Amino acid sequence: MKFFFNEIRGAVMSTLMMAIVCCGIYPLVVFGLGQVLFHDKANGSLLVDKDGTIRGSRLLGQQFTLDKYFQSRPSAAGNGYDATSSGGSNLGPTSSNLVAAITQRISDYRSQNNLATNALVPADAVTASGSGLDPHISLRNADLQAPRVAKARNLPLEKVQSLVRANTDPADFGILGEPGVNVLALNLALDALAGK
Repeated sequence: MKFFFNEIRGAVMSTLMMAIVCCGIYPLVVFGLGQVLFHDKANGSLLVDKDGTIRGSRLLGQQFTLDKYFQSRPSAAGNGYDATSSGGSNLGPTSSNLVAAITQRISDYRSQNNLATNALVPADAVTASGSGLDPHISLRNADLQAPRVAKARNLPLEKVQSLVRANTDPADFGILGEPGVNVLALNLALDALAGK
């Protein structure tokens, strides 16, 4: 019986030690390193305007509908950009609902941006990302929206285009994917410019 209690005591002590290390010390070390080495990223990559108001995260898209703003990709997450309902539409290429939605989005995009009825529209302007929360649009998409935004804000097109380039994130590691324009960061930069 003494042997049995020794084994139980050893098992309980091992479990307690592992709990202290794995559930206490390790998370605190990781949290501390994150705060010291990657403070911005560890806290959500938040975008804050000049008065200190949090406007969102560089990592999550938002919906913009006014002409003075660049518009994000369509979103299938909940009612649009709902982080609690992240996900795609799950509609396949043979879905008549998907074809109808994309056809309508192409027509709307051309109309909103004063494009010809046969103008090519970037795929990211009419299709949602897999998560429905993508904060980026392609450079081509931003370039097509720039004249509309410049006109709505009464700004020179060159100024808007320079802000597009300033808010373009490069391809990951310089080779993975394409450069992308962070829509929230760009729209906040436009608002800050208007406030000057």
